[in-house]
Amino acid sequence: MTKKLPTLVFWAIALFVTAIFCWILGDILWHGVGQLSWEFLTTAPRNAGREGGIAPILVSTCLILGVCLVVSLPLGVGTAVLLAEFTTTESMFGRLVRRSLDVLAGVPSIVFGLFGNAFFSIKLGLGFSILSGGLTLACMVLPILIRSAEAGLKTVPAEYRLGAAALGLSRTTTLGKLLLPAATPGLVVGLVLGIGRAIAETAALIFTSGYVDRMPESLLDSGRSLSVHIFDLSMNIAGGDANAYTSALVLLILLLLVNGIATWTAKFWLAGRITL
Repeated sequence: MTKKLPTLVFWAIALFVTAIFCWILGDILWHGVGQLSWEFLTTAPRNAGREGGIAPILVSTCLILGVCLVVSLPLGVGTAVLLAEFTTTESMFGRLVRRSLDVLAGVPSIVFGLFGNAFFSIKLGLGFSILSGGLTLACMVLPILIRSAEAGLKTVPAEYRLGAAALGLSRTTTLGKLLLPAATPGLVVGLVLGIGRAIAETAALIFTSGYVDRMPESLLDSGRSLSVHIFDLSMNIAGGDANAYTSALVLLILLLLVNGIATWTAKFWLAGRITL
């Protein structure tokens, strides 16, 4: 019995977490699916968000997420390659960077928001804008993305590198043709975790992208994200719970879509590399 106790405890914890998730998901579906329609997705909010839809909010969310990914992906993968392939675990530089990333991964989002407001919005003069919000989210996502990508690269067997060297392949070719495709699962995990944190962020975006719920005309316009919209409807707007539930449902659907696209793109890219 004592040998089975840890297994029972782990199963109980897993079932408890799953039950909580199903309860939250069921509550959102129960209250939000009735309001969901094409009109809700394509019209602007009215009456402080109690009526109308979320078209400008949806566009702002996609733009903020796009800025975040465009900035964080090259920097994240490049830094992960530097740490995994060109820096030893004993080097002072590598240990300092890894320790810094671990600390940054645990920093509260409100701190990133204050930093983004002070640096991007005020110091760089970007103001409350989609660009400020996206750059702030990129700073939040980078620690998770870098560490996951680095872990993925380190799981690639050393025989890959030795075989490539024996064939006379350059380090660039080895990296692009062998190591990155083999490390794709780790890259996808980091990307999915990063997207999940970015798309659901509220505190950091209140201080950087702002509250404005009109359709943005450029990246320098202020824009309200879905998470901020849900927070505002739930906490500040009397009678906004119905649209808050529906917006939360749209946020979940968007998260699933983005994660699915990221996973499919990675598999497609990996298949192409293997074919080559």
